[in-house]
Amino acid sequence: MSGHNKWSTIKHKKGAADAKRGKIFTKLIKEITIAAKGGGGDPDGNPRLKTAIQSAKAANMPLDNITRAIKKGTGELEGSSYEEATYEGYGPGGVAVMVDCLTDNKNRTVSEIRRIFTKAGGNMGNNGCVNWMFSQKGQIIIPKEGVDEEKLMEDALEAGAEDVIDNDEVWEIRTEMGDVYAVSGVLTEKGYQFEEAKIARIPQNFVKVEGKVAEQVLKLMEAFDDSDDVQDVYANYDIDFSQLPEEE
Repeated sequence: MSGHNKWSTIKHKKGAADAKRGKIFTKLIKEITIAAKGGGGDPDGNPRLKTAIQSAKAANMPLDNITRAIKKGTGELEGSSYEEATYEGYGPGGVAVMVDCLTDNKNRTVSEIRRIFTKAGGNMGNNGCVNWMFSQKGQIIIPKEGVDEEKLMEDALEAGAEDVIDNDEVWEIRTEMGDVYAVSGVLTEKGYQFEEAKIARIPQNFVKVEGKVAEQVLKLMEAFDDSDDVQDVYANYDIDFSQLPEEE
C-alpha cells in the first residue's frame, strides 16, 4: 500500500487520542474560522463552512465551540486572524513533503516547520520545489463500519465522485477539486457520516523507502501532524508497512 493511502489510516486510528488531547479540535476550529471568514457564517451558502461543521460534529465537538469559531471568523467575536500558508521540502530518503498550515503568526510557523524538517534529517525548500509532484483533488474520508461497499460506490459515483478507494479501515472518495463539497453534501443527505472532506494534495510519483529511513519518514509526518499550526501534511513515500516493527 502506498504511503499516502496508509497515512489516512494512521490518522484515522490516532484521531480518538488526538481528540482527547484537544489537537483535532484546534485544527477544526481554525478551519471553521477561516471558512466563515472567507465565505460568511451561513453554512447553507458556504459549502466549505458546512463541510467543516460536519467534520466538527463527527469529532463530537460541542456546538458552543462551533458557534464561537463561526463568530470569530465573521468578526462578531474577537479572536486570532488566521492565514493559510503552504511550505515545501524534502524528508529522509528524498521524500517530497508539502505542509498546509493555518497560522496567526507566519514568522513563528515558518521557524517551526523548518525546525521539524531539520530535526528529521530533511530540509525545507523554496516555494514550488515539490509542488509539481502533487495534484489537488477532493478527498472525502468515510469510516467503513456499517457501510456497504457497492452501495457507497454507486452513491458516490452518482454524486459526481471520480473513485472510491479502500484504505484499510476507511473509504477514501476522490473528486475533482471543485466538486468535493457538493459530493460530500449529497452523501450526507444519503445518510453517510464522513470524518473529513477537503481538497487534498495527491502525489503523482512515489519514492520507495525502507527500514530506518521509513521509520524516520513516519516520525516526520507525525511531528508535522502534531504541530498546532499544521492542518495537513502530504508526502510521496511508498512504504511496505508489513516490514516495519509493530506499534506498541
